[in-house]
Amino acid sequence: MGEIDELKAKIIKFRDERNWEQFHNAKDLAISLSLEASEVLEHFQWKNQREAEEHIENHKDELADELADVMIYLILLSHETGIDLLSATEKKLIKNDKKYPASKSKGSHKKYTEL
Repeated sequence: MGEIDELKAKIIKFRDERNWEQFHNAKDLAISLSLEASEVLEHFQWKNQREAEEHIENHKDELADELADVMIYLILLSHETGIDLLSATEKKLIKNDKKYPASKSKGSHKKYTEL
């Protein structure tokens, strides 16, 4: 069992001990994932680069909590939809490598359609 599978088992156990599975349909998990990602953004809102770096340094634990919430909902959503995150990520990296070949995209922020 890999690390992600072990983490998923802990998350599912936590959820099931509280009888929360009844609330964890794909729609509501996707909404929760988006809401938690928005809470990550709050740490950066209205800050320039220097201020954002200082904020991260001074609020790393709070930011870590928000990132963990995103990870938990991402894992729950992948579980609910039957999507293997590792496999999906590997496939996406292959797709991105074709869309953004290093020879054309290195150092560029352009979208693949503009390369």
